[in-house]
Parts: sequence; C-alpha cells; structure tokens
Amino acid sequence: MKFDGADVRTDLAPHGVLRVAINLGNPVLAKQDEHTGVLSGVSVALANVLADELGISISLTPYDAAGKVFAVLEEDAWDLAFLAIEPVRAEKIAFSNPYVCIDGTYLVKSESQFHRACDLDVGGNRIAVGRGAAYDLYLTRTLKDAQLVRATTSTGAVDTFLEMGLEAAAGVRQPLERFSRATPGVRVLTDNFTEIRQAMAIPKHRIVAAQYVQDFIGRHLRSGFVAKAFSETGERDARVVRPSE
Repeated sequence: MKFDGADVRTDLAPHGVLRVAINLGNPVLAKQDEHTGVLSGVSVALANVLADELGISISLTPYDAAGKVFAVLEEDAWDLAFLAIEPVRAEKIAFSNPYVCIDGTYLVKSESQFHRACDLDVGGNRIAVGRGAAYDLYLTRTLKDAQLVRATTSTGAVDTFLEMGLEAAAGVRQPLERFSRATPGVRVLTDNFTEIRQAMAIPKHRIVAAQYVQDFIGRHLRSGFVAKAFSETGERDARVVRPSE
C-alpha cells in the first residue's frame, strides 16, 4: 500500500510531535534507567524508527502500568502506544498485528501444591495482578472461582502476593522468572494461562495512521529489525511473531 507522507503525519501526529506512551509495566518491552531516566527497549526502538521514517520529532512519556496508558487515552495524552491486544482495549484502540507473544503465567511459593495454571482457578484462591494489565483483563474474563487482588502495578502485584500471603501472582514470564531466581522460596509455573500478544496501538479514529503503523510493523518484522532489537536488549526468550509475506 502506498501512503501520502503528509496525510500520515497529520493523522498520526496532529500536534506536530509524535507523542508516545511507553509502558514500563512490561520490562520485556521497555525499561528506564533509574539513574539517568533514559528509556530503552523494543518499544523505544520502534517508536524512534517510526518517527525517523516520517521525519517528525518524538516525545516519549513513561507509564509504570499498561492500565494507566489506557486510562489517559480519553485525555488525548498520546498518539502511539505499545500494548497487549485485548477486547476491552480494542473498543477504543486500533491495534497492529502482534510483533511478539509473551507468556502470562503465575508466581507461587516453592512449596505450593499448584503446578499448572488451570489448577489455580479454585474457590478460596487469591491471585495478585497489576490493575489494568493484559493479564488482569484476561483473568477477569476467564476465571470462574479464584479471586483477583489488584495492585497498582505489576511489580506491586508481586509485593502484594508476598505481603498478603496470596496463592499466586500473575504476570509476564520473563520478569517473574528473574524475580524467582533472585528470591528464595518462590517459583514460576512452567505452563501459562494465556499468550499475551503485544502490538502497536493507535487511537481508533485515526484510520490513516493505523493503516500506516500496520504496514510499518509488518515491514520491520520481515526485515529482522524486531528480532534484532529484542536480541540487543537481552530479551532473547521473547517469541517474535513470524512475519507474513
């Protein structure tokens, strides 16, 4: 598909600057240096390349949870975000095809009787989640008997799990596994309760911008840019989506 650059820039960045929401709630995709404040990760790399390609300036704003990114959409706070595809979000967001799939799984105590994700959906079980995260939305839809205990952020969910002695904390596999390696007495289940499909996100009414971003992510999957960006950030376990031709 051919695009008119001026039309894309007007629709994607109507304020003259590409305002990008960077979700730090998923460290597989983005991180912020605690000393310098510098943002890095695949989300940042893709946003910068997109801005360069269109010849527009860029402004990156970090958020510590995906739920907070979605919450400010109605305030016209951003033009582009990086979020997991979820039906609730899709009512207001145009998502690109996914570029990476990540396990949503559980952190439990080492001595826990639970070894499969499905075993946790039992009455009386309490599961900590980050409010508004993709796995919060998924579990809200699918759990029948277990209770969700919501923390402000995904990191906070792990703290809540430990402090309240809950049965599990839900989250993204890679950070949960890093936490478990550094923390005695906990483990991560080997299976998952869902596969989180991460995509580029545009406010739904921006049709030209959404079409361009869809084309953009397809091209950068086919070129190997996305896989290379993950490798450079050290996130080699991320399952980059196989590009369609």
